[in-house]
Amino acid sequence: MVARRSPSSSSRKKPVDFDELVAQAEQHAVRGWDFEWILKKGRFVETALPWDYAARVVRLAHQSPDLLDLGTGGGERLEAFSYRPALTVATESYAPNVPIAYRRLRPLGVHLVHTWAALDNVLQGESSPIGRLPFRDRSFHLVIDRNEAYVPSEVARVLSRGGIFLTEQSGTSEVQSLHRLFDIPLRHVKAPFWTLGLASQRLAQVGLRVVGSSEAHFEMKFGDVGALVWYLRMVPWAVPGFSVKRHRDALLRIHENIQVSGPLRVPRYGFWLEAQRRS
Repeated sequence: MVARRSPSSSSRKKPVDFDELVAQAEQHAVRGWDFEWILKKGRFVETALPWDYAARVVRLAHQSPDLLDLGTGGGERLEAFSYRPALTVATESYAPNVPIAYRRLRPLGVHLVHTWAALDNVLQGESSPIGRLPFRDRSFHLVIDRNEAYVPSEVARVLSRGGIFLTEQSGTSEVQSLHRLFDIPLRHVKAPFWTLGLASQRLAQVGLRVVGSSEAHFEMKFGDVGALVWYLRMVPWAVPGFSVKRHRDALLRIHENIQVSGPLRVPRYGFWLEAQRRS
């Protein structure tokens, strides 16, 4: 009778420790808008979008004497563009990002302005009390915005005649999905969904004509609970008041589900649009 060999220690799958994953996520720094830490080894995967926002920016930038980037984060994406007009200005409202963006963009000759954040797009009424841009009327020929809340009337005001506004936005579905995970009452129950149609309508109301657009459904995948914790530290407005201590029970539940069923999938909806000021 041949004795069975027990599995070697190298062949056994080591259980993933919840506290270790969470501790790493809490200790790892968040800087600007750089997701490289959780992108490594597939800990965070986002479905590729069917358009290239950066390529559209560069194409339009070649045709413009200036550029205004709303909500530049840490300046990572603006730095990565292969071309920027001689006069390029960026704004950022999230205070921790401001010094990071300043150090990154100053050597490139980009001017950085610390501004007040606009209200969430879906919560804005006909006139928003905050989010005014500190620039003169008709100051820019090209204004860009990636996932930053903006006040349509302010965008229209700072655009020159014939000027272009290009934005890529995420819809409300991501926030609602995350709120459900943490048993948080939905903020937007009485507010409309942020969609291409609503964004186009609001821009039309301030005199901007949409000349190009597209929308898509996609998803984010979190390979472990540590990646999710770090993401929520990076994007604190996604789950207001988030902390590991406050939401430990929900995080444990998510961790166990990932161990059994695989990555956490969070649906997202996004769109881009290009609008022009005619007069």
